[in-house]
Amino acid sequence: MSNEILYILLPDYAAHESVYLSEAVASDECALKENPKYVNKIVAPTLEPVKSIGGFRTLPDYSFDNMPDDYAALVLIGGFGWTTPVADRMVPVVKSAIERGKVVGAICNGASFMAKHGFLNSVRHTGNGVEQLKLWGGENYTNADGYIHAQAVSENNIVTANGSATLEFARELLILLENDTPERIEMYYQFNKSGFCSLFG
Repeated sequence: MSNEILYILLPDYAAHESVYLSEAVASDECALKENPKYVNKIVAPTLEPVKSIGGFRTLPDYSFDNMPDDYAALVLIGGFGWTTPVADRMVPVVKSAIERGKVVGAICNGASFMAKHGFLNSVRHTGNGVEQLKLWGGENYTNADGYIHAQAVSENNIVTANGSATLEFARELLILLENDTPERIEMYYQFNKSGFCSLFG
């Protein structure tokens, strides 16, 4: 198994939704990890820089045309690009990942994209509200009863989250990937959730 975590960034992606996960993968409290268990890689439609909602430009490691078939996890970062036709090129990629039991994360509009293509019909899940999932999913979304009103939900290697749940999304993926001990993952979560002053006042 490759140790690469593939972050799917579409034009006008939500940059903040990848921050906690990618930082925990690459560093600890003090410095970059010398031998990280996983490596973060960016996938975009082309190898040209892809722009975030806020105007930051990220240089991809892979395009849709040359992305690897083997990886540790596939992470759909939210943003407005999931409403555009280019997103449909991810359908066979996500389908293959789920069929092979890969870890798949989808946050914000990434989760809505999952609903649109029926990928949430056999797992408990969340997203930007069940009404948005119904709106995007239409007849393809048949599991409204599986919707849980929570920040992030993990089941059967699929993690979903709403757009305000960047930290919870990261925690669930870090646990699935066994990026660190459960205790250290929880410490990372609490440090960022509660804040330095609250924990060390």
